Amino acid sequence: MDKGLEKNITIADVAEALGVSKTTVSRAISGKGRIGRETRERVLAYIEEHDYKPNVIAKGLAQSKTYNICVVMPGEYDVVDLTFFQECLFGIQEIAGSMEYDILLSICRKNDISSLERIIANHKVDGVILMRTFVEDEQIDFLQTKNVPFVTIGSTSANYKGVIQIDHNHKSACKELTSIILMKQMDKIALIGGNEEHVVTQSRLRGFREAYAKMGKTLDEDLMFLSQDNQVLVEKAVKEALNRQADCILCMDDAVCSRVLKTLRQQHVKVPEDVRVASFYNSMVLENNVPSITSLSFDAKELGMVACRTLLDLTEGLEVKERTLLPYEVVLKESTK
Repeated sequence: MDKGLEKNITIADVAEALGVSKTTVSRAISGKGRIGRETRERVLAYIEEHDYKPNVIAKGLAQSKTYNICVVMPGEYDVVDLTFFQECLFGIQEIAGSMEYDILLSICRKNDISSLERIIANHKVDGVILMRTFVEDEQIDFLQTKNVPFVTIGSTSANYKGVIQIDHNHKSACKELTSIILMKQMDKIALIGGNEEHVVTQSRLRGFREAYAKMGKTLDEDLMFLSQDNQVLVEKAVKEALNRQADCILCMDDAVCSRVLKTLRQQHVKVPEDVRVASFYNSMVLENNVPSITSLSFDAKELGMVACRTLLDLTEGLEVKERTLLPYEVVLKESTK
């Protein structure tokens, strides 16, 4: 065979050269099906010698794979959330691309997962990554009934068993940051939070409560403002917190924190002179704020990389951990001085 043909040989060419069937070549490549060891080794040696690289479609047919994965983004998110999702996607793409996988993006709202249902019904992907989890999660319910390999970026509620979860240790992180604030003699903390239907909100809330219990402090329930997911509600919560002379306003995430800071500026309330501010999640938005904001720092790209690597292992039938918790960093800055 001349060099020109070597660069473009097909399964049929390999089969003809070795005097075996195309099915035998496919089985040798995929590692599946009944085939003698000597025959497999002979096929693999030949394709290595001739630099044969099966295209993704041919390889997929041989292995009953699509070499696609579905990434499900939530339909409801705040503008500042985009940075987190983008970083996660960069991590997913880096791993997927290195393994010759492509990404199919699906946008699903909490009560409308028709896009995901259509993708699974048409057998377009080998596995799924969910980028947001809910206390009652229709996405998980559906995927479990279909026996589709999937992992979640974020933890699931206790209702779901056996789900492979990749998350940051939000509970521990929030407990640590809250404890530090309490140790700074800021006992009256106003907690302003996002959507209580999100599992991450519940994890952060548990960490907050555990910090008070650990420090032997009394939690003022009247200073807790949950599900404050728009500017009007945040403004009311900030006003109430200031009226109750809160020492610190602790925000559940960067979106809430951005609204809190905007409200304080409008009311000419100085940070940290008049009230301290901290956030359970950092972002580019907060990094540009003056004064700089005390917050928790997480690596979203690493989260995506680990989630994708875990999913691909799962599709290969390898054993994976049910729950992986990635590290965090507490970043103390001017807003809590």
